[in-house]
Amino acid sequence: MQRGFARSDRVAEQLRRELADLLRFHLKDPRIASLLTLVTVTDVEVTVDYAHAKVFYTSLADAESNSVLAEGLKRSAGFLRRELGRRLRIHQIPELHFVYDASVERGTYLSGLIDEAVKSDKKLDND
Repeated sequence: MQRGFARSDRVAEQLRRELADLLRFHLKDPRIASLLTLVTVTDVEVTVDYAHAKVFYTSLADAESNSVLAEGLKRSAGFLRRELGRRLRIHQIPELHFVYDASVERGTYLSGLIDEAVKSDKKLDND
């Protein structure tokens, strides 16, 4: 018999959706506003007691902008938590901890390496 998602999984997914909306349409911090269009919330992990949530995000911004973005997200955590409290019906709104997710960047790098290897292999076959 197949079980459904655990409650913590459903809460994490709801947090991910709401944070994505808040970041895109409601966070007005002028220091990072232009960078927020380049941000994607990739995952949220919630502790068992819902006290803390790791919010994994990725960005298409350059490395220098990513450090500004990380600081801006950290400073905005209180506002975002308050807004989540208005939107979600859970007993405790977790403290938000933003973590840069480099998996997309690594995937792009590995894909490039594979493409180079395939081109190199085809070139050797043609010689």
